[in-house]
Amino acid sequence: MASLSCQVHSTNLLNSKNANSRRKRLISCSAQPTQNNIKVVINGATKEIGKAAVVAVTKARGMEVAGAVDTCHIGEDIGKICGMEELLEIPIINDLTMILGSISQSKAAGVVVDFTDPSSVYDNVKQATAFGMKSIVYVPRIKLDTVAALSAFCEKASMGVLVAPTLSIGSILLQQAAISASFHYSNVEIVESRANANDLPSADANQIANNLSNLGQIYNREDPSTDVLARGQVLGDGIRVHSMVLPGLPSSTTVHFSGPGEVYSIKHDITDVKCLMPGLLLAIRKVVRLKNLVYGLEKFI
Repeated sequence: MASLSCQVHSTNLLNSKNANSRRKRLISCSAQPTQNNIKVVINGATKEIGKAAVVAVTKARGMEVAGAVDTCHIGEDIGKICGMEELLEIPIINDLTMILGSISQSKAAGVVVDFTDPSSVYDNVKQATAFGMKSIVYVPRIKLDTVAALSAFCEKASMGVLVAPTLSIGSILLQQAAISASFHYSNVEIVESRANANDLPSADANQIANNLSNLGQIYNREDPSTDVLARGQVLGDGIRVHSMVLPGLPSSTTVHFSGPGEVYSIKHDITDVKCLMPGLLLAIRKVVRLKNLVYGLEKFI
């Protein structure tokens, strides 16, 4: 976002009646780029989430889109691809290093937002680090081995990276509420719906199951059977997950807890990728201060 620069000018006005000179101040304003803005590079810019990120960063204070990287629509203006009213004069290129080199010369704080794929994350972070830029990684199904390797690399380089399994603040609040509830209930099942059958159980369901495991109890002890497929897949310490695939339904996650005489349910629905943008903007503002790897946006909420 550009800042508003104003200047005050003084001028003399001649009064026709008494010929006295009066002084009047005129104010002129012009929009100028802010030098202190965080320079943000979107890697995976033409994906749905990438386009939403471009729009969100452009509208946010204190940051600006400095580059758009992808393998399609090369040479086209990212503002046009995102359906924005005005062009951003930022062409899409497929060379991350070229953009990083240009930004590093400006000496401004820079962040690379990575929406690519698990196989390229490590190299992308190394490239960003070589140019003194921080990274935010939002890549579903990133392997824990990759996260561990990145953590060791970031510690050695004293460079900040945020690996975010989710950017949804609502999803994080659901997970935190589920952890609190797990100390009071011994039965828990997760029911989720997704528009397609890729990677089920979902990353959200796996994360919830991981959070609720290793807390000192085994869930659903009264129904330990695992051979009945209709009872769902068992994750962690006995947590059952039921995944529905119904095109047209929102991406939904519900965690059901039960005890004698009551059921406690927590639900979170995602209807638009825009819901991830407040979390992304928070991540951008926080990662510039990091000097190591942080796993999970919840560390800043």
